[in-house]
Amino acid sequence: MANQILLLTTFLAMTCSLVVAFEPSPLQDFCVADATSSGTRVNGLPCLDSKLATAEHFSFSGLHIPGNTSNPVGGKVTPVNVAQIPGLNTLGISLARIDYAPMGVIPPHTHPRATEILTVLEGSLDVGFVTSNPDNKLISKVLNKGDAFVFPVGLVHYQKNVGTGMAISLSSLSSQNPGVNTIANAVFGSNPAIPEDVLAKSFQVDKSVIRDLQAKF
Repeated sequence: MANQILLLTTFLAMTCSLVVAFEPSPLQDFCVADATSSGTRVNGLPCLDSKLATAEHFSFSGLHIPGNTSNPVGGKVTPVNVAQIPGLNTLGISLARIDYAPMGVIPPHTHPRATEILTVLEGSLDVGFVTSNPDNKLISKVLNKGDAFVFPVGLVHYQKNVGTGMAISLSSLSSQNPGVNTIANAVFGSNPAIPEDVLAKSFQVDKSVIRDLQAKF
């Protein structure tokens, strides 16, 4: 009996410590980002004096406006994160509207700081993500209007318009600043460039192919 009580006490202590560690309570109502401040940054931008906060710090206009998809990939992301809404600072959430031309894509990319849930507002999308090494399994699905799909944090994922007209989706992300690493841009457009021989050996192609790809980014 004593051992059972000790085990239960230990379990409760561990549970409480996990709750404290992973679900900290906010110390204020909000922390409007003050981009002009040189104050210490812990996880986000310094806080504006709350007495100076206005409704403009918590709002954004323009999600009804179609994005310009006249670009090589035929896709356009309109982000709504802490850069657009300072009041999102430290709140752990953001949005993005995505417009797709016919056959347009959002190329393979990752969000290093956020899980994403995407909802199709118009059209049909082929979406998918790839699991980590060693399996590298592609999990994909064609979505139609009203369908939703989750991309786990940090995993490579993509979207493609497979309908005949324009498509629109809306994404919610679990960070006020999710970040984005587009794979092709990062690999072939880094500054300074990754050495040709490294990329040629990694992708098992001739250096001329690497030079051609780097010229595009």
